[in-house]
Amino acid sequence: MFSGTPRPPPCGGALAGLRRDAMHMDLLLAAAYVSDAQYNRNVPFETAPQAVRLYYFYNHWTMQAATYFFICVDLSLALFEEPALFPLPLLATSIAEVLCLTAFFGRLVHFAKVTPQMVFWKDTKNICIMVTIVLTLVDLILYGSLDAVNIRSIRWSRPLRPVFLINFPESRQIRRAFRSIRNTLPDILYVFLLFTFSMLVFSLMALKLFGDRRVHSWQFLPVNSPIFGHCLPRSNTPRVMPAYDFNWWYSLYFITYVIINTYIFMSVFLAVVYNNYRKHLKNEIRKLAYLKRHKMIEAFNILKVKVGPEFVVEEAQWRRLVRTVAPDMSSGHLELLLRISDEGQTGHVDKMNFLRLADLLNIQVVTINIKRHPLEAWVPRVYQSSASLLVQKVVRHRIFVWVFDVIILINAIFIALDEKNPFVSYAEWLFLSLYVIEILLKLYTYEPRAYFGRKQFWNWFDTLIIITALVATVANTTIQSARKYNSQQILDIVLILRILRLLRVIVTVQRFRVIVTTLINIGPTMLTFGGLVFVVYYAFAIVGMEAFHGKVQFFDPNFTTPDALVCGNPALKGSAFSRGRYCKNNFNDLASSFVVLMELTVVNHVLLLADGFALVTHQAAKLYFILFHIVVVILIVNIFIAFILEAFFVAYSLEKSEVETAIEKKIQELGVGIQEEEVQDGKPTDHVDTKDHGDNKRKALEGLYCRIASKKYRTVDALLQWMFESEIAPEDEGPSLDEILNFSPSDMYPKNPNFENSA
Repeated sequence: MFSGTPRPPPCGGALAGLRRDAMHMDLLLAAAYVSDAQYNRNVPFETAPQAVRLYYFYNHWTMQAATYFFICVDLSLALFEEPALFPLPLLATSIAEVLCLTAFFGRLVHFAKVTPQMVFWKDTKNICIMVTIVLTLVDLILYGSLDAVNIRSIRWSRPLRPVFLINFPESRQIRRAFRSIRNTLPDILYVFLLFTFSMLVFSLMALKLFGDRRVHSWQFLPVNSPIFGHCLPRSNTPRVMPAYDFNWWYSLYFITYVIINTYIFMSVFLAVVYNNYRKHLKNEIRKLAYLKRHKMIEAFNILKVKVGPEFVVEEAQWRRLVRTVAPDMSSGHLELLLRISDEGQTGHVDKMNFLRLADLLNIQVVTINIKRHPLEAWVPRVYQSSASLLVQKVVRHRIFVWVFDVIILINAIFIALDEKNPFVSYAEWLFLSLYVIEILLKLYTYEPRAYFGRKQFWNWFDTLIIITALVATVANTTIQSARKYNSQQILDIVLILRILRLLRVIVTVQRFRVIVTTLINIGPTMLTFGGLVFVVYYAFAIVGMEAFHGKVQFFDPNFTTPDALVCGNPALKGSAFSRGRYCKNNFNDLASSFVVLMELTVVNHVLLLADGFALVTHQAAKLYFILFHIVVVILIVNIFIAFILEAFFVAYSLEKSEVETAIEKKIQELGVGIQEEEVQDGKPTDHVDTKDHGDNKRKALEGLYCRIASKKYRTVDALLQWMFESEIAPEDEGPSLDEILNFSPSDMYPKNPNFENSA
């Protein structure tokens, strides 16, 4: 078989096939880089053909959905495990948990196949996942073995379950939030120490001033627990100055404490957290910006060819690349992006324009095929008659909107009046009729499919509110006339829907729409901190369930048995906890635990709850409540406020990115531009620039009109990134990959600051 005779060279067809395979793999590799840049993924992966294919499969939406499914199943097991909201046998929950751990391990092995081994083993995320899997299995085996011999133990690994949510690559937003907290902690440590010292001083003062005088009440505990009583400066206990009854001058102590610790220190906390959070956030965004540019340069270097003195990407290759990254993109959208990237129609894309491709793909461009109104096709004479045109003109006029704004305000007055008054009841039918007529007139004027387009949120909101209110009102009237059922619940729904109709004012007042749109902009990214809070809640809830479950029992308020009066625990006899009937505030299942933690977050009777659980366990239990208050109320809530402030300022002030401006400019140059609020009109000739720019420019987009989708579909990450990328010169390729990954906030500021650069 091995004769030593040299193998003949492959024929021309085989060479062509090898060349095509190599070009295809280069295209896939470049598309992987562009996709990573588009979605801000920072996953170093092997560039071998097999690894690239595995990487595509790793990032497929089905794999990500499966990962999140198993994470949700794993976290939800706490609902079915002892103490359970919905009890299931230990065998069932154990099998489900083993299946989840198997899926997590498989996902980890898949990741190990696509990333370099040295990188994989240096990544803390992977180590955390592997250690958590091992610890969970050990805990599950020990717990199951002890349960088999009727020995109750503690599932100590359950608080570790959020580790899977945090450390998989899909949850990079939550990890970024945790990194921000970790980076902010050293900066606020000194403020916290000073705050603690202040509480200690005031606690000692309270002990000396009021300890011997026995000045205390169950609502304020400076005697029984001086330090803890001052640890919660924002607690809404009803009586914060019990000593005021004995001497007016004692109130100065409490007033001074409230001013210093509640207002001054809490404001300083917010200021320090906001300043340091913003610094570290900008460092994170700078890393993302440079990493994105680094990946786009890698993609360009793979596909570039030399044309004259410079390297470019040919138009055909550019098209194949975009089709690979975004296979669902419409032809019109693709042609528009090509016209932007190849400004001079030279048949190729230069490096500077190629680097913008990831941003171009992130901008939603809606292509609209303007159609005639159905009535114009069915009854053209009637629809184009003078009376019909007058109706359409009135509906399009601004006065039409103003009239219904006034009607909404009048309706608000009637909503506040007595519902049982017949005049008010009849007026409600009048208002509903006017709203229905308004919608019918708009549907008569505007093309229905455009009016109820996928992006026309306010039109959908307006119509659904009116239709639901109409149906609920008819149902309520029918039930009342039958006199067989209690319709109070339906009546409550009707009243709520009537009040919600007042939100229609937001549609017409431009400044209201700007604020609401800004809030919608930052909504998806606010979910990042929702995930952060959920992780902390889950861990504290599991610990609380293990420590306090069964210690407090809830009884129906009508029960007057001795057990009911003390929430099922004699240790609570005579306590404020039992007198206030806080028995339902317990840790007997996951749902109840989350409710208690929410009460602690808003500082609702924290001292009373902490004292109650300390009575049924040990005084050391108060440390649980102190720790939760420090972590959530003082730290996370302030970081959340800082994040909201930063996100709102950016989203409210930043109108358009450079890329959006370029897209809109090209849309207008091609003569296919249309404004977002005019899409529902259905008659683009009044609003669209229809100048002739040449058949060669418009043939690809003929019959279509384009606009950039509403700003509410942006993400705050994209807004922050655009804001920072404006500081990077287009020709700046940035530092090396290792330098990017090792950025620190101090690198962003001058080493030797003077007055000018400080300003």
